[in-house]
Amino acid sequence: MSALVFGAVVYYMQIYHFYNEVPVNGTTDVELTLFASGEPEPILYEDFTAIDAESSPIRYRACFKTSMSFPMLTETYEPYEGASPKNAPDWFDCFDAAAIGQEIEAGTALVFTGQRNFEWGIDRVVAITDDGRGYVWHEINDCGDKAYDGSPLGKDCPPRDED
Repeated sequence: MSALVFGAVVYYMQIYHFYNEVPVNGTTDVELTLFASGEPEPILYEDFTAIDAESSPIRYRACFKTSMSFPMLTETYEPYEGASPKNAPDWFDCFDAAAIGQEIEAGTALVFTGQRNFEWGIDRVVAITDDGRGYVWHEINDCGDKAYDGSPLGKDCPPRDED
């Protein structure tokens, strides 16, 4: 009985408790990195909803809609290679990682750099479908992978802020 109760508590904590709804700020909720400057800039979006958790830098998930076209996006913003959407809790039903991944593979969704090193070793990634649905999540980048497995960071990695 105690194992069942413990399991239920752990399940609740992982799926519901740690997540918080992210307040919409209306201007910079969705940003993409410009080719020209290498800096993120806000894009046009609506119907933004997001969740996050302080327990992990890769628990962020967001959904939105945009009227921006594929040609404009691909000519203006940096693509992001090798991104793989991370699963969201079932109750956050606008974000289906498997379906997003299939759209990326099929070419009906393109993946862009939201912001590199949004948090050290973590990139914010944005996928946008050909019908204007958008998704945001965080990816561990090469520097983060190296830091977490103990490999030498190399000169491509920015300085790490130590608290």
